[in-house]
Amino acid sequence: MDCDLLVIGAGLAGLVAATEAAGRGLKVIVLDQEGEQNLGGQAFWSLGGLFFVDSPEQRRMRIRDSIDLARQDWLGSAGFDRQEDYWPRRWAEAYLDFASGEKRAWLHAMGMRWFPVVGWAERGGGLATGHGNSVPRFHVTWGTGPGVLAPFVRRAQELRASGGLAFRFRHRVDGLIMENGSVVGAHGAVLKPDGGERGRSTSREIVGDFSIRAGAVLVSSGGIGGNHDLVRQNWPRERLGEPPGFMVSGVPAHVDGRMLGIAQQVGGSLINGDRMWHYTEGLRNWDPIWPGHGIRILPGPSSLWLDARGRRFPAPAMPGFDTLATLKAIRATGHDHSWFILTKAIIKKEFALSGSEQNPDLTGKNIPLLLKRLGRNPPGPVQAFMDKGADFVVRNDLGDLVSAMNALTDEPLLDVAQVRAEVEARDREIDNPFSKDAQVTAIRGARAYLGDKLMRTARPHRLLDPKVGPLIAVRLNILTRKTLGGLQTDLSGRVLELSGKPVPGLYAAGEAAGFGGGGLHGYNALEGTFLGGCLFSGRIAGRAAGA
Repeated sequence: MDCDLLVIGAGLAGLVAATEAAGRGLKVIVLDQEGEQNLGGQAFWSLGGLFFVDSPEQRRMRIRDSIDLARQDWLGSAGFDRQEDYWPRRWAEAYLDFASGEKRAWLHAMGMRWFPVVGWAERGGGLATGHGNSVPRFHVTWGTGPGVLAPFVRRAQELRASGGLAFRFRHRVDGLIMENGSVVGAHGAVLKPDGGERGRSTSREIVGDFSIRAGAVLVSSGGIGGNHDLVRQNWPRERLGEPPGFMVSGVPAHVDGRMLGIAQQVGGSLINGDRMWHYTEGLRNWDPIWPGHGIRILPGPSSLWLDARGRRFPAPAMPGFDTLATLKAIRATGHDHSWFILTKAIIKKEFALSGSEQNPDLTGKNIPLLLKRLGRNPPGPVQAFMDKGADFVVRNDLGDLVSAMNALTDEPLLDVAQVRAEVEARDREIDNPFSKDAQVTAIRGARAYLGDKLMRTARPHRLLDPKVGPLIAVRLNILTRKTLGGLQTDLSGRVLELSGKPVPGLYAAGEAAGFGGGGLHGYNALEGTFLGGCLFSGRIAGRAAGA
């Protein structure tokens, strides 16, 4: 054997698994088709949000959380209803115990810290037993995605220096080696070295081949979000309508899903392929890194959300409440885009952009820059999109705004009278401290939480009030992101056959395993659970593989 454990994929889950295995004395080799500049994979680009239950940060913000409430939210969101949900549900239960127990202490001991204001993502907007977070649980890591990666990269480099762990970059796996019914290694192509910037598309020129034998193989290669053909192929038409003709990509092109099919060829059971998590508030990046590079708006609750023809979406299709319900509503219109209408007062307080590179204050741990978020103007990255982004329109008059919105689409779909009627109807609901409008009620409810009142929810006001202008419109695109299904695994991370028996020698972790079990989220995610799923499943598989 060349190693005890061969890890395919050097993202967060792969790093966690590799360091756990090497830390207990196993010889580990990590393969990745990209160069070393991409070490850490998609986690590097993330905001670093982590899902904790009853954390010190929550208690300081007067948030009463509990494992029972978190379980109610998770199971109500997941909607497990299939025979193959047996392992995903067991993984979900185990993850909830982890998130309410040792997860924070484990990470804190490694040096991670979190922004003190807990975010309230994916609020649901329906019944107590339905989808959504009942309380804020989104803990942004100080240092964002790079801050989550840092302790595992540091540990990997220490193990690399001592000889327990080795990396083989630019090694693309084309197949797994089977002998006597067991997976005993991998073979593939060595790609030409390419020092391109992290995230950019790299050369696929082959300069050699390889074959590596191992005691066990762990797949941690991510999902399919960079492969729009696979996204459309797996799109749940019966639940979400036809797939969009145009989407922007929230992940680099090398997130291509190749390893899922390769693992399936040796008997791995790939389940819940139709469960996926794509965002509805995507922007075309004015400074793209990868093809079709999209950035997601993390909105507060106040923007008016209109469809492509200027009709308002009903609850729960409100900013920050129910991602897939909104995605379904958008697809039902027959158009690929929708619109936010808001004011400068809303955008400066409520707009954040997903990604480490869009949050230099949090990523760089720069407190003076962070305090500028409380100022009179939008944060610098948001202002840059307002000035340079292809999806933004800024005007003082609503009629001029609608004309400019129509100029951004192939045909003028918006009627100014229709849009004005929607805006004025919403504005009339603002004049009292009570309302029948679900969104206005939700805005006032959000401000009852101190964190939202301070940083994420603007004071309720009329959109047509000139004192809070100018008016802003944002064209929203569907943005591909996460695969919720994946390789079915047991609670040791072993990949299972359709029969339920383990494929000898094969393990999986991270998004390739649906973050655990082949889809621990079920149909819906609660946010902060993707990085957490990589941490949890990587740790479990790394401790079990080769044992």
